[in-house]
Amino acid sequence: MAETRRNDRSFVYMGIRGRLGKNMLEKAKRWAKALKRDVVALWIAARDRRVPLGAKLVAGAVAAYALSPVDLIPDFIPILGYLDDLLIVPLGILWAIRLVPGPLMDEFRLQAEQRSGRPVSRTGLAVILAIWLACIIFVIWSLKDAF
Repeated sequence: MAETRRNDRSFVYMGIRGRLGKNMLEKAKRWAKALKRDVVALWIAARDRRVPLGAKLVAGAVAAYALSPVDLIPDFIPILGYLDDLLIVPLGILWAIRLVPGPLMDEFRLQAEQRSGRPVSRTGLAVILAIWLACIIFVIWSLKDAF
């Protein structure tokens, strides 16, 4: 009898845990989908004449970095590699969204949802590669006196 009660409790616990896990997973999926849509909306905002210059610059920089196929901090670097994906990019997106006027941002979100493909930022790729190249040149230049 005691064994049956323990099994019942663990079954109920697993059921509650499973439902909570599914809820959290669904929320995370919706949040990620909204972030992707907002990145595309910011990419559109950066090219629109009605957006103020400061908002354009921030939106363009955030969208270029988020859409770039190369990260500034590679993901294989422990902790720091995922810091940009988990903290820097979402905070940059939130900052850029706050700078773009609300009615315009709603319009850009609608346009982003209607687009079938995700744009790729070649400019973002070029900037990230230029930063890495400058870092490599600096390291080589710094080490040339050591050898």
